[in-house]
Amino acid sequence: MTRPQRRAVITGVGAVAPGGHGREAYWDLLTAGRTATRRISLFDATGFRSQVAAECDFDPLAAGLTPQEVRRMDRAGQFAVVAAREAVEDSGIDLPAADPARVGVSIGSAVGCTMGLEEEYAVLSDGGRTWLVDHSYGVPHLYGYMVPSTLAVEVARLAGAQGPVALISTGCTSGLDAIGHGVQLIEEGSADVVLAGATDAPLSPITSACFDAIKATTPNNDDPRHASRPFDGRRDGFVLGEGSAVMVIEEAESARRRGATVYAEILGFAGRSNAFHMTGLKPDGREMAEAIRVALDRAALDPGDIDYINAHGSGTKQNDRHETAAFKRSLGPRAHEVPVSSIKSMIGHSLGAIGSLEIAACALALRHQVVPPTANLAVPDPECDLDYVPVTAREHRMERVLSVGSGFGGFQTAMVLGRPADVRPKPRPARRAARRPARKEAA
Repeated sequence: MTRPQRRAVITGVGAVAPGGHGREAYWDLLTAGRTATRRISLFDATGFRSQVAAECDFDPLAAGLTPQEVRRMDRAGQFAVVAAREAVEDSGIDLPAADPARVGVSIGSAVGCTMGLEEEYAVLSDGGRTWLVDHSYGVPHLYGYMVPSTLAVEVARLAGAQGPVALISTGCTSGLDAIGHGVQLIEEGSADVVLAGATDAPLSPITSACFDAIKATTPNNDDPRHASRPFDGRRDGFVLGEGSAVMVIEEAESARRRGATVYAEILGFAGRSNAFHMTGLKPDGREMAEAIRVALDRAALDPGDIDYINAHGSGTKQNDRHETAAFKRSLGPRAHEVPVSSIKSMIGHSLGAIGSLEIAACALALRHQVVPPTANLAVPDPECDLDYVPVTAREHRMERVLSVGSGFGGFQTAMVLGRPADVRPKPRPARRAARRPARKEAA
């Protein structure tokens, strides 16, 4: 498959993440291998099975929002706007000078304005004691909390975007899918600039209760710092998180003309579904493998061209084994040669937002030529036998990286990023013909 004539590149990155405010603090946390997981402080988690989370130390006023914006927006919306502002500033793009009809927005979210909705329901229902709620106690912008697309609208308002604006909600792949949608808008010619990413602020009693019920989150409350353990033999569930990452995505030639600094080119994107189970995964990883294969095909790449894999790596037994099998199925022998890591070990699983935070990490990894580690990986699971970069970040020459996501509902997404052509190192010498024999595929 040939690459499209219009190409999409990342020229700006903004992040609101656990463990630090802004893109640089986020990258510092990842490369230091620090975990931002702790006991939940945003609400009283006493009595819940899982009482740990990766929270953002976020002050909306200190982050530059006005009191009116704070009143109007749910925490997830506040995250998105702050991340988008940082991305625009980082890109150096003059949005007011751009044609507003050629500026688009694509924001992902799995659970929308969960915190605002739960807080308002508690007020309207007098703490759940009243079945017929009194709407007069609601905040003026309560309707906006009920419509997830308002998250994308807030970013569009910031950017003055009058082009395509969308909210993508595909569970835990929302962030990847929203960026993929933004790329498609660029490639098809519907926009020249897209603010794309995702946001979620799900740390509320209702979310915790839902994941407690299916035992997806970790009960390791006594050691929050080490509770998120992807690919480790002792892992017992994921750690909820929150946050946002938004990127400025531009048409490559337009970005070149204005002299923009490019983090990465988005080379290929694909999504698949397993049509199998709302929360279950087939152990063979076939659907994720197919998404990887198609993404590579669209990027006109072979498995041997991938230099790093940013794994979904949630820290549940079924997910880690599922995607390990998917890497082996799709990449063959290369799966045993390329470093793989999960940043959820440090920042938890922020549901729909995590895919965008992972793409931001991939863009930064390509710029700095450093692979973030998988923290807390001390006792490898024999069924997860790839190079998961345990504990310590690794300097590593990378030209192309793969990021994958897996979500409830059976969603499987893959995206391939590459260093911009003008900063790529010289091609590697030809690989030796002798390669280790292919290992038996995971069942």
